[in-house]
Amino acid sequence: MLQARICALHAASSAPAEPAAVRGADMPDDGFPIELVAGVPVLAAPDEIDITNAGALGSALLNAAGNGHRTLVVDMSRTQFCDVSGLRAVLATGQRAEAEGREVLVIPSAAVARVLALTGMDRLIPCFTSIADALLQRSGLNGETGRGSDK
Repeated sequence: MLQARICALHAASSAPAEPAAVRGADMPDDGFPIELVAGVPVLAAPDEIDITNAGALGSALLNAAGNGHRTLVVDMSRTQFCDVSGLRAVLATGQRAEAEGREVLVIPSAAVARVLALTGMDRLIPCFTSIADALLQRSGLNGETGRGSDK
């Protein structure tokens, strides 16, 4: 059953993204804020991610992931709602980055962590409790490898 959900999410991730002009009510006109933390881009996701802004989020993620950095952190710690279109955007970016030898790390809120766990996506997307934990994983300072070690 889990495999069926993953296959369905994977198939959905190849669907065309929503046009970047479609924006959710909580997304600023200038896009999604990106901050460099210890040389790593950290993209701040909005409070709510749904069909109205998932396409724009996906575009912003792909742009940020393709900017020459090996790692991108998606800060979803403020996100209280994320539907399948938002999950698809994050998963597609992570898969593309992995295929290119890069990585996408996620800092989920409790609500997003629950959805990731229920869908099994927490095993596909490296998740961490903080930006500091994600950066430690990236740098290998904690001696661990692979998916998020703080679960």
